[in-house]
Amino acid sequence: MSAVLESVIADPASFMATEDKRLALYQSLCSLWSSLSVNHKADVTGNVWDATIQERLSNLPGKARQVYLLRAVEGFDFPQIAEIQRTDVEDVKGLHDQASQQISSMLASDVLIIEDEPLIALDIEDTVTALGHRPIGVARTHKEAIAMVRNRKPQLILSDIQLADGSSGIDAVNELLQECDVPVIFITAFPERLLTGQRPEPAFLITKPFSPDMVKGVIAQALFFEVNSRKAA
Repeated sequence: MSAVLESVIADPASFMATEDKRLALYQSLCSLWSSLSVNHKADVTGNVWDATIQERLSNLPGKARQVYLLRAVEGFDFPQIAEIQRTDVEDVKGLHDQASQQISSMLASDVLIIEDEPLIALDIEDTVTALGHRPIGVARTHKEAIAMVRNRKPQLILSDIQLADGSSGIDAVNELLQECDVPVIFITAFPERLLTGQRPEPAFLITKPFSPDMVKGVIAQALFFEVNSRKAA
């Protein structure tokens, strides 16, 4: 970071010429980062969280790693990332897809889908399978979800919030989380029922209608950044 500040001090005019100062800082950071030879091996002396993230990041090519972190951690959209990396949007999207695919292949998981609309459930199941994950089943109700988990514990849950019999996907997920500590992605047409401003709120949320690319990206983020608390302990 000191090198970035030095570059700004050395050429303040170019920095001030950019309207979005945060974007300009990351542009300088990524430019400097790409020019350095960095050892990305995981630091085993740190905590479990840091070591896990570093190990996963070390497996991603440099540009794809930058794009993925700028999107997932810093919240930049694809046009902003393209400006930061001084490239075009299609290249950025390709790098993000490359990173998401590689992360998913590293973290292939058993996935429970809770969704009462057959066509939507099929779309989600196809997307999950295409990423290399293993759907353990599709539950249409709270009761079905609980029954499925008795036979096979998932490593990721994708859930709607309004289910076929009028039951709640939120209630189903809360009950399931008492049995298995896993990341959850809510997929819903009613995000206002979840985003109340109170805690806890879901870390991962997809609003309907959605695209397969959106589902792929959020699944990759959920599995990449969620470290199971029991394993960490």
